Amino acid sequence: MAGLTKTLELLNEKGLGYVLKRALSKIKGTRIPNLEHIQQLFADKSGLEIGGPSPMFKNEGFAPLYKVIKSLDGCNFSNSTIWEGTIESGETYNYYQDKTGMQYISEATDLVQIPDSKYDFVISSNCLEHVANPLKAIEEWIRVIKKDGLLFVALPNQEHNFDHKRSVTQFSHLLSDYQNSMGEDDLTHLEEILELHDLKMDKPAGNLKQFKERALNNFENRALHHHVYDVELLKEVFSYFKLEILQTNKGLDHIVLGRKM
Repeated sequence: MAGLTKTLELLNEKGLGYVLKRALSKIKGTRIPNLEHIQQLFADKSGLEIGGPSPMFKNEGFAPLYKVIKSLDGCNFSNSTIWEGTIESGETYNYYQDKTGMQYISEATDLVQIPDSKYDFVISSNCLEHVANPLKAIEEWIRVIKKDGLLFVALPNQEHNFDHKRSVTQFSHLLSDYQNSMGEDDLTHLEEILELHDLKMDKPAGNLKQFKERALNNFENRALHHHVYDVELLKEVFSYFKLEILQTNKGLDHIVLGRKM
């Protein structure tokens, strides 16, 4: 009975999408394939996380990397986000137990504070879908990792969230946004999102009127999913930047791990 009560509380607070994702994670397993090998790749290395900290990389997460890496800095777009609340720049990025790194406040598409080839890796979970110009972001993430550095990207599987009515974005569209220097204030997909976003699976978004108000203010809150991804689209993105693809995974999240050549 207590379990049912907890589920109902989560349903009311988080929405159906969150509850389904939580249930499916227990059914399908909780670890990425080849976890030991992946952990060896990241062990004792220093990196940057975009849009974290993320449950995926914690001890109980699908890809527990925090415990094996040497150090980690973080980057978020604002001092105030709907996911992390208020954050401060400086040595405040608390990603694992008592470990902290540098917190950057910067666009994912413009890591101007970070020099070329600073890190051994970049990791990002459930962030790139909130970026209007994802190829520009990936270009920047590659810039700040060393030769042979790693890029680990995870994005939500639309089959299990409020995007399930939308179509996967074409790579040609991402490329057009990149070539036209699309800004993060873009609302090109707003009409599609308002029509197809499943509000029953996104309880925090409220009703349609509330959701539209939040969406129109997206530059401040970054809650919209600009694009919808699958593994094949992510592979196209990685191939465009000549990244060696080491592993892919389709599950509750789509995952691609690549290496900078």
